[in-house]
Amino acid sequence: MSRSTTRVLAPGLALALAGSLSLAGTQATAVDTAASAPALQQKAVKKATATGYGGAVSSVDPTATRVGLRVLKKGGNAVDAAVATAAALGVTEPYSAGIGGGGYFVYYNAKKKKVSTIDGRETAPGRIRSDAFIDPATGKPYNFTPELVTSGVSVGVPGTPATWEKALRKWGTLDLSGAMAPATKVARKGFRVDETFRQQTLDNEVRFDAFTSTRKLFLPGGDAPAVGTRFRNRQLARTYDLIARKGLKAFYRGKLAGEIVRTVQSPPKTSTTTLPVPVGSMTRADLKSYKALSQKPSKVDYRGYDVYGMAPSSSGGSTVGEALNILEQFDVGSMSDTDALHHYLEATALAFADRAKYVGDPRFVKVPLSDLLSDTFARERACSINPTAALTKPVPAGDVASYDGVCTPAPARKGAVDQDTENISTTNLTVSDRWGNVVEYTLTIEQTGGSGIVVPRRGFLLNNELTDFSTVFDPADPNRIQPGKRPRSSMSPTIILKNGKPFMALGSPGGSTIITTVLQMIFNRIDRGLTIQEAIAAPRATQRNTANVTAEPEFITRYGALLTPLGHKLVPAGDAFTSAAEIGAATAIEFGRKGKVTAVAEPTRRGGGAAGVVSKRR
Repeated sequence: MSRSTTRVLAPGLALALAGSLSLAGTQATAVDTAASAPALQQKAVKKATATGYGGAVSSVDPTATRVGLRVLKKGGNAVDAAVATAAALGVTEPYSAGIGGGGYFVYYNAKKKKVSTIDGRETAPGRIRSDAFIDPATGKPYNFTPELVTSGVSVGVPGTPATWEKALRKWGTLDLSGAMAPATKVARKGFRVDETFRQQTLDNEVRFDAFTSTRKLFLPGGDAPAVGTRFRNRQLARTYDLIARKGLKAFYRGKLAGEIVRTVQSPPKTSTTTLPVPVGSMTRADLKSYKALSQKPSKVDYRGYDVYGMAPSSSGGSTVGEALNILEQFDVGSMSDTDALHHYLEATALAFADRAKYVGDPRFVKVPLSDLLSDTFARERACSINPTAALTKPVPAGDVASYDGVCTPAPARKGAVDQDTENISTTNLTVSDRWGNVVEYTLTIEQTGGSGIVVPRRGFLLNNELTDFSTVFDPADPNRIQPGKRPRSSMSPTIILKNGKPFMALGSPGGSTIITTVLQMIFNRIDRGLTIQEAIAAPRATQRNTANVTAEPEFITRYGALLTPLGHKLVPAGDAFTSAAEIGAATAIEFGRKGKVTAVAEPTRRGGGAAGVVSKRR
């Protein structure tokens, strides 16, 4: 199927997708209750594992997964299905992703046997000040929660619509209108409210109640939508229709662009809120000049597998890659669980130390990526690991200007704590098609609920991604605030090849824990011999060069007594915006023989994910 041929067929395919997508019994909206309750008794099925042929989709949401599968079944390719799935997640998972945010898109082209990436990260406005996170009234930094995260000053120029357009133009067969059509239908007809959606709304109730537009959409009648009701977002449907009709310029140059700017510069605060809501400086020129960037992926060889990820501005590919290179210096596959996990935790601490010192937006910072991913550098970093005792954290960064891979006594140095402000939200999807193309895509609006600000009458939340910049100004910090700069990210969409063919694709949300979630899944699958289903379900722990290891309760129960004697201090996961002590919500596809694929999603985390295949038989 050539790109030129399928472009001709795209309008018909788009109509088929919009007209044939059956969503009965799986929707939620703004809000029908008793009248629609009988039709909603059938709960949308979340199947965590699916095995079959012809392509696959895995996401956190069953409706979004079904949208992607429908695109594949109607002849679309992996890129078409990925954009369609992402657009649907903007409807059903509006607190994690949407057109008001950004992300990273990794694509394997089966015909060319090549991995490419798109950096769709948000950018800082051109007028932002280096002290933008300092309260002028006090001269002190804004409190991170809830002031900074609920503000116009934290909103970056969105990159998601530009990412979709760029991916489709480069590799897709649908245009943007066709890819968005199924999601528009979901927004108009609605989706079924589940426990996760209601709880996330309640978790953000104070922030959502601070804005007239957000309160009207997500807190109708003063409460979060009830479980089992249908939530419709007609505002978003109209916004999707506008972009479909007028193209990308409608978002970045038209009337909508002006509305986004006004919302950032003058957030629609309610008269009752006590939140200060610092205003932002975004202009129409910032939106007009935004570009999603094509760039080479990061790449490391790990035990015969080629691991491709996102290069900076993401720190995902560099940090996952460096940690794998460090682990490769040890035969962790032959170790006990205790020793293997000890080495996993220590390798991530070392890689995170280097992330903090060296990684930022490469247009502003000289990132020594080749050094960070050097096997020689990894051998020298691995020298620091004591097989019987955890290092004192934080560990210092390595010296990329002087290394030879030889273990020599190093002078005692104290490491600096990374100013890690990334939130645990975000969403991830994995897609493959019948031709062997693969997409791994992580997209986000940062906080669960983003900035909390819905653009009035437009139905989508704006991100608060600029909180990923370091909150305290330091001229030596590669992640300091600068106009036009992309904040450092931990998003780690990853595609792994074996002998030039896809072996596995995976990714996860989770702020800076994304890096360790992806790394631990690779470690579980390749080194510990777990199946892909077991690798994604296994309890998680994350060491980000801090005094404590953050871990899920099951991990602490299973391994705490074994790791504590080595000096690891394990503390339960959890954050200020959710009671769930979970790390990540991953998706993955593993590729078998003769076109067979195994798509997996979380069995329980974030309410469980949804995986599906085009056909169970060849």
